[in-house]
Amino acid sequence: MAIPTRFATPSMAAGASSAEKDRTVQQTDMDALVSRCSAIQTGYLTDPYAEMFLDISALRDRRYPLINRGTYIRTTALDQVVERFLSRPSQGKKQIVSLGAGSDTRFFRLAADKSLQLLYHEFDFPQVTTRKITAIQRHKELAAIITESGKADSLGNDTSTPGYQVDIRTGSLRSPCYYIHPIDLRTLKPGTPLPTGIDPTLPTLFISECCLIYLSPNEADDIFRWITGSFGQASESTSNGVGIVLYEPIGGDDSFGRVMIKNLSQRGIVLRTLQRYSTLERQKERMRALGFTTGMGACDVNFIHDEWIDSKEKERIDKLELLDEREEWVLLAKHYCIAWGWVERHAASSQADGLTFQNWSQFPLQQS
Repeated sequence: MAIPTRFATPSMAAGASSAEKDRTVQQTDMDALVSRCSAIQTGYLTDPYAEMFLDISALRDRRYPLINRGTYIRTTALDQVVERFLSRPSQGKKQIVSLGAGSDTRFFRLAADKSLQLLYHEFDFPQVTTRKITAIQRHKELAAIITESGKADSLGNDTSTPGYQVDIRTGSLRSPCYYIHPIDLRTLKPGTPLPTGIDPTLPTLFISECCLIYLSPNEADDIFRWITGSFGQASESTSNGVGIVLYEPIGGDDSFGRVMIKNLSQRGIVLRTLQRYSTLERQKERMRALGFTTGMGACDVNFIHDEWIDSKEKERIDKLELLDEREEWVLLAKHYCIAWGWVERHAASSQADGLTFQNWSQFPLQQS
């Protein structure tokens, strides 16, 4: 979640260059990673890989309880969305593309399930992908996961030698099951060729965690159009689908939202799509208008905490640390959302119970 006012860092100098603005956005990945490690250390989350991407000097940074809780809800909600995409009713090989992936560890966590047939891609600035690849090379556990996951392709052929290939100059990594692409997302527009290794015929899920919010509305919309125009095409015998899930700020037109925006702007961070997609309804309309027409939904983080997390789990996290800022938590949680949408491509022979994203229709929905 975004950092409340009391955690703000010094403001960026006026008139910052485009490169400086990009670096500021890239730094948000480290902010999120520190928050994730704080939530792990406090007991909210289990993730044996996150600290491998973090500078050791930052490991002692402990976030406030409301930030830990927000990080927990964000991660848990996205985990549920991804899990339903990967599970029944539609099995077989699937593909995930993480936009602005940064130091995210989702691939490594998913790779623990040896039964998954998964092709995983990450897009980010070259400066970010190079840093991630350096961490992978430094930690043998991470490199071993990539090699082990890519030992056999879908036909059972041995592909484990040499395991994966790295070009540290460009910040790229290639393996049979995991790719890191040095890509400026602003270059993705309708008609842009697909990066190496991506299979447009596979059921595909795109993930954006506080990523597209930093692009201009037109740049973000072009990425949606590129996705729906390039993925999820059906043949006569197979049905495929493509979906997207976002974690983004919403609101901004009340006093709390204005403080949030001011705080972030002092750090040089501008939420560029916020005004256009400031409500749950606007997020859902965005999905429909830009091609995710089969289904869509959006819930704020407060609703997800109340309705997506079971009572036993809520009791567990309540015991981890004292949250004496209940009103501030509710306000903050109502200013962030999870939004999702999908489009299914039907083959003539397909049946409804085999659709890729059918499980997404079962999420509790918020009445906006």
